[in-house]
Amino acid sequence: MSTLTQEVARVASSETDASFGPKINAALPGPRARKIVADDESLMSPSYTRGYPLVVKRGYGCRIEDVDGNEFLDFTAGIAVNSTGHCHPEVVKAIQEQAGQLIHMSGTDFYYDLMPRLAARLSAIAPMAGPHRLYFGNSGAEAVECALKLARYHTGRQNVISFFGSFHGRTMGALSLTGSKVQQKRRFGPFVPGVTHVKYPYAYREGAVGAQEAEALGLECARFLEEKLFKTTVAPEEVAAIFVEPIQGEGGYIVPPNSFLEEIRKICDRHGILMVADEIQSGAGRTGKWWAIEHAGVQPDIVCIAKGIASGMPLGICMTKAEIMNWVPGSHGSTYSGNPLCLAAALATLDVIEREGMSNAATVGAAAMTRLQTWVETHEVVGDVRGRGLMIGVEIVEDKHSRKPAGALRERIVDMAFERGLLLLGCGENTVRLCPPLIVTQQEMDVALDILEECLVLATR
Repeated sequence: MSTLTQEVARVASSETDASFGPKINAALPGPRARKIVADDESLMSPSYTRGYPLVVKRGYGCRIEDVDGNEFLDFTAGIAVNSTGHCHPEVVKAIQEQAGQLIHMSGTDFYYDLMPRLAARLSAIAPMAGPHRLYFGNSGAEAVECALKLARYHTGRQNVISFFGSFHGRTMGALSLTGSKVQQKRRFGPFVPGVTHVKYPYAYREGAVGAQEAEALGLECARFLEEKLFKTTVAPEEVAAIFVEPIQGEGGYIVPPNSFLEEIRKICDRHGILMVADEIQSGAGRTGKWWAIEHAGVQPDIVCIAKGIASGMPLGICMTKAEIMNWVPGSHGSTYSGNPLCLAAALATLDVIEREGMSNAATVGAAAMTRLQTWVETHEVVGDVRGRGLMIGVEIVEDKHSRKPAGALRERIVDMAFERGLLLLGCGENTVRLCPPLIVTQQEMDVALDILEECLVLATR
């Protein structure tokens, strides 16, 4: 049925919508929001990528309240950061109690028990066999920088392989690995030398239909390394690491076939290359497992962790097999390494994710995928739906026949959702991402998908 004529069949009842839906009082942005946006635009860096004029006052659970009293349903989680929801009481309590004891002393130069306590918790849930060693920094980009430096240090090799569509951060080493959007790299070169980008398996864009064709594509992309790259331009014995997102985040929430990650692991083993899993967006329970790479049954050598691991507090972690982190004192560090507030927040976050967040992500995410996958048949502009747990992408196209990316239409859908009280973000060229807090309820998901479907229909009229 054409979206020009079809009616949206709402799943949430009017009572559910009233209890769990957004509450918008007037046209957006309101007067206070407009004033703050104007002040911000005159004072702040224009490099920030604000899509719509949301001016936040406070957050709780899956809800955001703006400065004009409007309540929104947040399906961005601060870019997949607020894994336990906004201001989870257990996380807030942990931060408050820690702030009354110690705010900073620098874990680079001194000791405190929070560092080994969190390290032990993470070691127990690591996606590779132990023992492990960990480095604590302040962001995902810092975790990647640590992994890049460590890979070169440990192997004595200089070259690194990454993938087109990848996003690893904006600091110079992480940016050199990134292959997502040219604007992120424009006018910042030259970049760190020795980085080569190759194709990531994007089944929908490659026309791979069904599981068998997708698995074949995954093998093709991985085997390109040995069949072409290592024979022509990059000697395998000079490659320190392969950096890979088990699910590409900024690239479009692209889920690779398991064969791809399995084959990358085999290639690394054959050539003494370290496999680095960037789990910054996909980890910490978001996919229904602690780490997205676990869905493929593959064990990396190094894992980069951030975003959802501390419920909004800035914490980046590089976790490795113990024998890999063999550098000597002074090789790497940070003034704020192992900040006590961030570590306390992370310990509380792990408790919540372990108790309820991860299982909820699997359950509510599976129900959402079941509903969303029907949209591929019922909505002409929905080309593909993909994801694991609560990391879901809805790819918007001009039509199913051409599969032409509809980036402007995606932006219109996101803007219309904002006007109706649902906070969304795009990713890739033309995908809407759904990454709510892991504690999102089924009722909140029903309301959110009702709003999104309404926007899909209205945006194409």
